[in-house]
This record gives sequence, structure tokens and C-alpha cells, in this order.
Amino acid sequence: METNSRQFKQRDLERQRATRRKRKYIIFVVEIVLLAAMVGVLFLVFSRGGEGPKIDPLPSEPESLAIPSEVQEDIESPVSTMKGYWNIALFGIDANSEAELVKGGHSDTIIIASINLDTGNIKLVSVYRDTYLNTNPGADGDNYRKANHAYHVGGGEQAIKMLNSNLGLNITDYISIGYEGLIDVVDGLGGVYLDVDDTELLHINNYQYSIVKTLGGDPEDPNSYTKVTKTGYQKLNGLQAAAYCRIRYRTGNDFARAASQREVLMAIEDQVKQADINTLTKVFEDAMKHVVTSLTSDDILPYLTEVANYKIVGEDGFPQLDALSTAGMGGAKGDCVIPLSLESNVVWLHEFLFGDENYTVPSTVQEYTKQIETDTKDRLKN
Repeated sequence: METNSRQFKQRDLERQRATRRKRKYIIFVVEIVLLAAMVGVLFLVFSRGGEGPKIDPLPSEPESLAIPSEVQEDIESPVSTMKGYWNIALFGIDANSEAELVKGGHSDTIIIASINLDTGNIKLVSVYRDTYLNTNPGADGDNYRKANHAYHVGGGEQAIKMLNSNLGLNITDYISIGYEGLIDVVDGLGGVYLDVDDTELLHINNYQYSIVKTLGGDPEDPNSYTKVTKTGYQKLNGLQAAAYCRIRYRTGNDFARAASQREVLMAIEDQVKQADINTLTKVFEDAMKHVVTSLTSDDILPYLTEVANYKIVGEDGFPQLDALSTAGMGGAKGDCVIPLSLESNVVWLHEFLFGDENYTVPSTVQEYTKQIETDTKDRLKN
């Protein structure tokens, strides 16, 4: 009996691991779609001479973007494993206005896209929005909390500083897209098909009401939005789809809302496959007013002729699940994803992105690792 019990426990553990792997795979498939959309917007608009996105230039000095001195020294070395890579930060922003897209919104999606300029290979790493990191590195004083807070208080520049200093990177560019852009994309594609269940039907119209109000409309006007009146698989317009994205009440936490966002993105992908080039061009150009980036046409155009050679060859998440991270503390800073060892996760990251099997983390990462351990050692959930 004892042997059977151990076998059952082992099989249950394997099923749990398989479920986590499957969930992570689904997350990254959706993020690949998001990456293609964001970069594709820029390539398409710049190549056709359309109206570009809002440009938010960043400081050119490495220290102004919190690139660790050890990283700068490494890049200048002829044997550097990071040489020849273009690392870009991609942010999906929970923004209710153009101003919040620049600063004030939360980066609910954070992706590092690392492009090998010699081979065209692209690797993606998602930094989980709730990861407990130093979100304010530099002279103003450290502030450890959820990673998505950095964009909220300091826009793309501070979010990049967070990524560079915590992860030992040299990111100097970013692209951000807001939720309002989602409405334009869905409407431009003629709507998307989603399966609305009983619980979702209870909340989707309330969220339409709140979105209309937030965007300055009159939700009491019966023409301001179209109510969803039935459950089942159906076509939703842009506002309805945006409201669907915000539903978080299926399981009582934000993971449900993240699941909704993934469903909508996959529904968009289905519609994109059926659209013609004129429709897609119009959709992307309409979305431009909801895109902020540090990149200019001069940055993008040299790579247009090589777009066909670029391919995504790997994707993963930071921090690593299971042994290297855990669900963490509540309290004033909320439920966080805790890197059990920030240093070990950063070593893994550099091996994954750059093939560096002997990586030594910068002093900032060593310092932050100790602080995270001090902050969380007595508050980790069992």
C-alpha cells in the first residue's frame, strides 16, 4: 500500500508539472503574437511612410539607464557573449489615456526580446508582472515591490532601468502599446469571436460602463456601448472585447484577467489570418496613437530588408518556476512572485539568452539578491 501511495503521489506531481508547463507554453504563444503585432506595427508604418507612433527618446548614457558597469565592460570585451545582440523591452500597458501610456499605467505585460543580429534568431523572456524586484534603482533610493510598478511611476525609462539593474542587461529601447489600442484593432478587424460564460456575462457590461466613463464618454447614453445579452460563442466588438479582458472574477484573482487577455489575443490572431493587407494596414495605422516607443524610423529602417530572416527560436519566463521562485507575501505590497535566488535566476537568464555558461552577475544583482532574501524570508507562503 505504501508503494502504491508513493506512486500515486509521484503521478500527481508529474501531472502538476505538466499542467504548469502547458500553461507557461500557452502564455508564451500569446506573447509571441503580441511581439509580432508590436514590432510589425512599426515595420509596416515606417516602410509605408504612415503616421508613426509617439516617440519617447531615452538617455544615451549607459549609467542613465542603470546598465551595470560590469555589463558595459563585458560588452566592450572582444570575447563578450552579449556582443551582437539587440535587446528590446516590450510593454503592454493598462492605460486609460495617452498620458498613462507614457507614464502612470501599469505594465501588465513585460517581455524582453533579444535579437541576435548575426543570425536573426530571437529569444523572448517574459518577466512576470508581479515579480518582486528593485523597481527604483539609482540615486533616488531603492524601492522593492512588483515589477509592473516601475512603469507606473517612471514610464519606459524607469522600467528599463529596473530590468537592466536587476537582470544584468543592456536594454536601451522599448515599445509600449495601450489597451485603447486593443479597441481599435478589434473594431478594425470587424470584431472577434469569444465564448462568454454565465460568470463573464455578469460582469462584462459593468466593465464596458466603466471603460466608457474612464475614456470620457457618458455611459448612461444607451448608444455609448452595446450590451452583451447572452452567453455562448459570439462576435464581440472592440469595447466588448476590452471589457472581457478586464474580468477578474472567475477565480477571484488577477490570473483570471490574464487568461481573458490571452483569449482575446488568440481571437485577434484568428481574425488577422483572414484579413487582407489593406485591412491590416488600416488597423495598424489606427493603433499608432496608442503606441509609445523610443525607436525612430532611423532605428527600424536598416532592419527592414532582414525581416524575413528573423525567427523566434526560444521563449521562457522570469523568474523560473518551481525551484527558483514561489508565490510570495501579501500585505501592503500585495501577492508577489518571489525569486528564491535572484542571482541564480539571472545566471539562468544569461545562459538562456546568450549561451553564457559561466556568467558572473554584477554587483547590483548580488546586492538585490540579499535584500530580496531579507525582505521575504519570514513571509513566504508554504
